[in-house]
Amino acid sequence: MDRDTRNAAIGALWVLLLFGIAAYYLPTVMLAVGRVSTVLAAVIAAVFMVAIFVVFWLRGRSQRKKDH
Repeated sequence: MDRDTRNAAIGALWVLLLFGIAAYYLPTVMLAVGRVSTVLAAVIAAVFMVAIFVVFWLRGRSQRKKDH
């Protein structure tokens, strides 16, 4: 395994761990926030979903810059 492949694997592991932990606690957070405002709970869920795509978008931009 070369350096770039190892770094990519470590980065993927971190992303999976962080989003996995966040997904595990997301229902608890949404229920707690939902007691205050159901709209805010929906916003938190939407932000979580958008964050996943933002991470992949930033990763793609980074890879395109490295290729050129």
